[in-house]
Amino acid sequence: MSSTPDDFDLVVIGSGPGGYVAAIRAAQLGQRVACVERAELGGICLNWGCIPTKALLKSAEVLETIQHAKEFGIIVEGTVKADLAAIIQRSRDVSAKISKGVAFLLKKNKIESVAGTATFATAKGELVDEQRESSGVGTTPASPVGRGRSPLGIDVALTDGKTRTLRGKNIVLATGARAKSIPGVTIDGERIIEYRKAMTLPFLPKTMVVIGAGAIGVEFASFYRSLGVDVTIVEYLPRLVPSCDADVSKELTRAFEKRGFHLLMNHKVASAKNTGDQVEILVDPRDGSAGTKLIADVLLVATGIAANTENLGLEAHGVQLDRGFVKVDGDLKAADGIYAIGDVIGRGLAHTASAEGVFVAELIAGHHAVRIDYDTIPACIYCHPEIAQVGLTEEQAKEKAIPYKVGRFPWRPLGKAMAAGESTGFVKVMWHTETGALVGAHMIGPAVTDLVAELTLAKSTEVNAESLAYTVHAHPTFAEAIKEATEDALGHAIHL
Repeated sequence: MSSTPDDFDLVVIGSGPGGYVAAIRAAQLGQRVACVERAELGGICLNWGCIPTKALLKSAEVLETIQHAKEFGIIVEGTVKADLAAIIQRSRDVSAKISKGVAFLLKKNKIESVAGTATFATAKGELVDEQRESSGVGTTPASPVGRGRSPLGIDVALTDGKTRTLRGKNIVLATGARAKSIPGVTIDGERIIEYRKAMTLPFLPKTMVVIGAGAIGVEFASFYRSLGVDVTIVEYLPRLVPSCDADVSKELTRAFEKRGFHLLMNHKVASAKNTGDQVEILVDPRDGSAGTKLIADVLLVATGIAANTENLGLEAHGVQLDRGFVKVDGDLKAADGIYAIGDVIGRGLAHTASAEGVFVAELIAGHHAVRIDYDTIPACIYCHPEIAQVGLTEEQAKEKAIPYKVGRFPWRPLGKAMAAGESTGFVKVMWHTETGALVGAHMIGPAVTDLVAELTLAKSTEVNAESLAYTVHAHPTFAEAIKEATEDALGHAIHL
């Protein structure tokens, strides 16, 4: 094709942790790239998800530390209280700074950042007979991916009111997802809210009900409980964090009950009504017994996500949906010349989206691209206490009839944990009985969202129980608990 300012090797729609990473990696490989974003650069994760929530939780941690200062020999005089407006402002400032960082990275890598809403042009990319030229806009050889097809058109309604059409040899959909509700509950953004509003509430409620005990639900519940809010969690399934190992769920339940949470597991919310200054919530036990009416200042709905696929014009290009999410093959390909990554395909983790972005960018550029092993991707929940895991849960290992041996180590006897005043939780590791490979690891307690990196490396490489147990870990550290738990699995724990 002849080169014009609107011709690109790759057009990425969405600038979240999947989109901007895909754009940067493609640019590193010599592709001419445009990245279209209708809102803030960095997407939901950097602006309304991963990062700002961690800033909120850090403020909650500081407050709780001060409240327990006497235990560390520190006397705090006067009233200690949360300034919600200041906490929220700090969170927004952190997100704004990171969003600017994404803008800098795009500019540094010569990626054209286009502010607007993208829609596929109606016509499909037509097949062409002539052999593809290099890239039309540089010196990079054309990718074998999509060879023999004319560029796809992307119409962009720019934020300044103008329109522009981009042409891309390949397109990456990284449009993310948004919160969804359940039947009988309508989010109004005032008293019945989702996670975005929960990050910018104009007042500190006295009472809050949270629907959903997954990662989003327990993180916001943990934050608001730290600020003194009376919090009730309603979960349809039998336990908190149902995707986690059962032992972790039990430990979190004990910790939350100790913190004063009200927990209604095996319950469903039948309806919710904003009465003006409160919310009336009807909750029914799943066993068919009499329901309960809950009254709260705020109802937070944390019941999952819906993919952002509307008004993109996907149907005309053969892109199929499954329960609202884009269907892809093993190469994350949704249709000829169209790839999709991250939340829009239902993955749900920022670091997964980033890994997918790198993979797709390398595939499109004709680089050696290694498929992602989704069994080795860690998952973290940043409530208090923190949760982290990688690999199979014990229930999943049993279902697959995998032979394994379990090792555990509680935080209570660990020197670093005692010094830090952190005694809740444990490290649990599962090693294959025959091969010694890591089957799964599950942790709850201090610093586990950082510690999981060591076990993720073990899961994704040939590290086995013996090699980890005989790896010298610095003392005193939280990481020693991983070594101790592994020694327990091998039958020669030192400190148990």
